[in-house]
This record gives sequence, C-alpha cells and structure tokens, in this order.
Amino acid sequence: MNTFVKGISVALLLVVSAAAGFFAYQSTQYDFKTLDNSTYRWADLDDSWVIVNYFAPWCAPCLREMPELNALSQQLPANTHLFAINYDAQTLEQMQEMKTRFSIELPLIVSEPNTQLPMEKPPYLPATFIIGPSGKVVDTVLGEVSAGMLKERLAKLKNAS
Repeated sequence: MNTFVKGISVALLLVVSAAAGFFAYQSTQYDFKTLDNSTYRWADLDDSWVIVNYFAPWCAPCLREMPELNALSQQLPANTHLFAINYDAQTLEQMQEMKTRFSIELPLIVSEPNTQLPMEKPPYLPATFIIGPSGKVVDTVLGEVSAGMLKERLAKLKNAS
C-alpha cells in the first residue's frame, strides 16, 4: 500500500472518529431531565406547548392543585407536555419520596446546576408557566390552578397563535 493511500485512510479514519465523537457528545447533552431519567432538549420540543408548574411540599396551595395537575397530565391536548419542578433542590431520593408521598403522577424535573428552563424561579408559589412552540414563556399563572383553567388558557393561546 503506498503512502498516499495510507494517508487518505488515516485522514478518513480521523474524520469518522471526530464525527462519531461529536454525535456521541450531542446525544448526552440535554436542557433538563426528569426523575425517571428522561432527558429533554428545548430544540426537540419545537412545535410543542409545555406547561411547567413550580411547587413545594411546604406549600398548601401547591398540594391542593396537584390532583388537578395529575388529571391534566392524563388528558393533555396534542403537542402538549406537562412537568412539575420542586422549588427547592432535593436529592433524587428525596424527590422520589415526595412523588410517592403526595401521589405526583406527572414528570418531575430534576433541579440540577445545568438545568435550563426559559423562565426564572418564581417569586412565590404556586407558579405555572406556559411555554409556546417558540420556546418562550407566553403565559404565567401565579397562584393555584385547575385542570380546566389550564386547558382553557392553553386553548386561547393556541387559537391566538
């Protein structure tokens, strides 16, 4: 084998290795993950509506609205996702215990240093954010919500867009 062919082979091998490394790196990147270890990127949620509810186990209105959020999670409109995130950072074990104790059925976002959400932490609880297909917050509800209220707000936002 001549040196030219060897050189091309080595160069091709380097390009293939670099591409594989890049794709492997990209596949491990995410904006947030949930307690069940599912990972999400906002770019992959394009064309979707996302509802994020901030809550805490010490917040009585938050616990009152959780059955409503559970119900909504079972009957989400098409292209809609619903997540909850605890206001205070907790270990995975604490989160799992809280999920069981309060019968939380919707996906819980794990608050990590690299968690990327399109909103700031709210000033008080409960707080619910509706993120449009553009990835931007289009509605904020500070205070207790119901499944009906959120479905109605979502329908109005979808019709307006």
